[in-house]
Parts: sequence; structure tokens; C-alpha cells
Amino acid sequence: MGKMDEQIIVVKRSQLFDEAGNDLTFQGTEQDRKAVAALSNRMAEHYRVMRRGDAEENPQFKQPIPYAVLKKGDHYFTYRRLGGGGEQRLHGKLSIGVGGHMNRVEHAADFEQVLKQNLDREINEELLVQSAEPAEYHTIGLINDDQTEVGKVHIGVLVAISLPDDAEVTVREKDKLEGSWKTLQELSDPHRLERMESWSGFAIKTLQRH
Repeated sequence: MGKMDEQIIVVKRSQLFDEAGNDLTFQGTEQDRKAVAALSNRMAEHYRVMRRGDAEENPQFKQPIPYAVLKKGDHYFTYRRLGGGGEQRLHGKLSIGVGGHMNRVEHAADFEQVLKQNLDREINEELLVQSAEPAEYHTIGLINDDQTEVGKVHIGVLVAISLPDDAEVTVREKDKLEGSWKTLQELSDPHRLERMESWSGFAIKTLQRH
């Protein structure tokens, strides 16, 4: 089975943003707690699975993507997508977010558990995180970008993961990613922001206000 035949989690756009006439559409990052809770509840209530190849070409559906920012002290893990990666539309871009498509989790207690298990799987596939102490997870908000080809069919759940000082992070797939640590000030440099994926740009601006 090819990756485009993978069954991934999606939510119908109309059920996510405009259910019963209560329009919660936004562009950029949504941090308002009530709005984030309402959108998260709609994801939990209405999500289904769809063939990935069909979902990527159908803007009537949004693919929820856990998008995690790894922080250690005042530095954020930053990586550049190399030519060996699968998403052709993102090659050469800089990113501070780790995450990917979600699959159904059998016997999950709730949607939050579905998201957490998928996020942990994605991080473990891309990175090796070694630490004697557990990390702290905190959901900051949601990301939506209907102005890009990739963004039209995805919605991001922005999660900050605070790592202890002894944590070591290395890239597993060195043909796909090149990692480094940057401060928020370094990430906010205009020349570096120009090279950022749109979601990472939104995330950086959110972290500046957080």
C-alpha cells in the first residue's frame, strides 16, 4: 500500500468551521480558549477516515495535524527539509514544527488521546529524543492557512513541548531533515522567516506573544 492509500483522519470543513451557522473560520493562529475548545470538540465529534490521496485534493475536508514545537531553555528545535523528504511542496523550507497526519487509534478514550498517540509516533519517527525526565506538553492553539496549497486541506493543533535541560534531540532521517537549535530572536530574523513554512511563521509569531 502506497502512502497515498493510507487511511487518515479528516473533518468535513463545514462541520468544523460553520456547524449550525456558528462560523469559527480563522486565518493564522487561533488562541482564544473558547474558540479552540469549540473547534476541538467539533474535531472530536465529526472526524472520520479517508484515503490520503483523496483528502489531499479535496478542500472540503481538513486534515487535523498535531504540530509540536520542541523547546529547551530559550532555544527551539529548528530543522530544514531536505530533498529526501516525501512532501515535495515543502522541500528547502525551514520549520520549527514536528508532526504529521493522524490515523485512527483503536480503543482510544477520547480525541485528545488519539492526537497524543499520533504526535508521539510522528516525533519518534523523525527524531530521537533522549532525556531522564519527562517532557511537558501544552496546547497553545490552532493553525489554519487557507492561502497556501498545503494549508487549504490541513488544520494544525499547535503544541509546545518543554524538554528538560538534559534532553538530547537528534534527527533520525538525515536524508530528509537537518536539525539545529535557535532562540526565538534568531527565528524572528526577517531573512530566516522568509524561508519558514507558513505554519512555522504563524507559530513563531504566536510564541512571541505567548
